Amino acid sequence: MGMGTGSSGGSVSEINVTPLIDVLLVLLIIFMVIVPTTPRGLEALVPQPPKQNQPPPPENDRTIVLQVTSRPGGGAPGWKINDQDFAKQDITPKLTEIFATRQEKVMFVKGDQDLDFSSVAEAIGFGHSADVTNIGIITPQVEAGH
Repeated sequence: MGMGTGSSGGSVSEINVTPLIDVLLVLLIIFMVIVPTTPRGLEALVPQPPKQNQPPPPENDRTIVLQVTSRPGGGAPGWKINDQDFAKQDITPKLTEIFATRQEKVMFVKGDQDLDFSSVAEAIGFGHSADVTNIGIITPQVEAGH
């Protein structure tokens, strides 16, 4: 009749996961509160195509379109404001002159498909430096009325 003392398996150590789950839930709640306050992106003013059975509106001399055109052979892009050619260094002063007396500071940028986006971004930068508040992009689909 022997009596056994002690256990043969040794000590069992288990991790208490309750505090870990509590910390994770607190972090989850913090991130759920913080994330919706971050900005989602830039607001863009995109012109809408006209309705199908509607006559095109008359040309508005108040609409300013800064066009960036590609040159054959891949040279420096050409610059136009409402189909009038300008040198690159004259764009910002001309836009500043145009928008100095206007209350609505809306400009559209149109770029050729062959251009790098950096040229279109530069045109948008010209608008910002002339204090234009709303800058829209004219895409081929919008121009075609689709």
